[in-house]
Amino acid sequence: MTVTRSTPLVAHVVHSLRVGGLENGLVNLINRVPADRYRHAVICLKDYDHFAERIERDDVPLIALDKREGKDPALYVRLWRTLRDLRPDIVHTRNLAALEAQIPAWLRGTPARIHGEHGRDMGDLTGANRRYRRMRRMVRPLVHHYIPLSRDLELYLRDAVGVPPERMTRITNGVDVERFQPDPGAREQLLSATGWHAGDVIAGWVGRMEPVKNPLALVEAFTHLRDRNPAGERRLRLALVGGGSQCEAVARAVQEAGLEQDVWLPGSRNDVPELLAGFDVFALPSLAEGISNTVLEAMAAGVAVAATDVGGNGELIAPDESGVLIPAGDSSALAEALAHYRDEPARMANHGVAARRRAVEHFSIDAMVTAYTATYDRVLAQVGRAADRGRHQPSEST
Repeated sequence: MTVTRSTPLVAHVVHSLRVGGLENGLVNLINRVPADRYRHAVICLKDYDHFAERIERDDVPLIALDKREGKDPALYVRLWRTLRDLRPDIVHTRNLAALEAQIPAWLRGTPARIHGEHGRDMGDLTGANRRYRRMRRMVRPLVHHYIPLSRDLELYLRDAVGVPPERMTRITNGVDVERFQPDPGAREQLLSATGWHAGDVIAGWVGRMEPVKNPLALVEAFTHLRDRNPAGERRLRLALVGGGSQCEAVARAVQEAGLEQDVWLPGSRNDVPELLAGFDVFALPSLAEGISNTVLEAMAAGVAVAATDVGGNGELIAPDESGVLIPAGDSSALAEALAHYRDEPARMANHGVAARRRAVEHFSIDAMVTAYTATYDRVLAQVGRAADRGRHQPSEST
């Protein structure tokens, strides 16, 4: 492969590059796009940490603009200068936190400007926040193309923001089905690490311990089950893997419920594929999601999934075939789902097999990369044609 300055450069603008689903998808894309098709740069409005080491290519500039908390007008000057130096062919912003970067990209004259919607946070769980809608509508004329990750986000952009369907391409996250796959030995490793027993049923969760992910609801559901679990039933155990602002609250809730022997809190880990393969069921109590990477990874690992019916979860999970969907914020329903899996091991195993098959057939990472590169190609071609028309017809604009 030959990479030259003529190879188009995509500047990916994110709030920060740390552990998270959005960031995971970005790194997977950069690592998988053929080097002779597109070059990449990552611009972090705030900062990045060791997660950036997952970028395997050595030709990807990583730039932190150190945004201050609150308003930071000077940030946009720094961003404009960064774009001036990089001269990208495409600026690809992601989520609301980076949307305003479209303004300096437009002022700088970046040829193609793309924005991705990956999901929502606690400040706008349903997309009803009027200030955020106004911001999206204000910036909309500057964005050439949108990439929503789920049908839910696609409809939101169409109906609430006014983005025409022809200016959107829905691209679902993909999962590396070779890296995440069933592993019979993983369960033994997990049992050894936790001291649990072979007959136990392990419910697991992996993610950021933030309010939108609602890990406390999982502890609450688990407490309900412990309180009503008669002697002699298969024992349910819970693994909560990850770090974040709610770590202390989760640990305190576990301690207050007397669940220290039944709940494992290892913090952030770098062996997530092996941990997922050791779970019997994956539980996701999120209040909002775009397309959940961890659900896809659990499916690829051959694990049944019990998830809240938010965002794109309904697009990933085939209910009563590869998992179950439950109402958001309903810890009792989550407890029921886990109890059914605990008490019906054959159903749980069958759902895990179906989940793996669904991940392989419908959500491969190769399909995701092909969709992104095709979208980049198409948008560059469209803005090029629009520029040619503009040179001949000055009254028209792109």
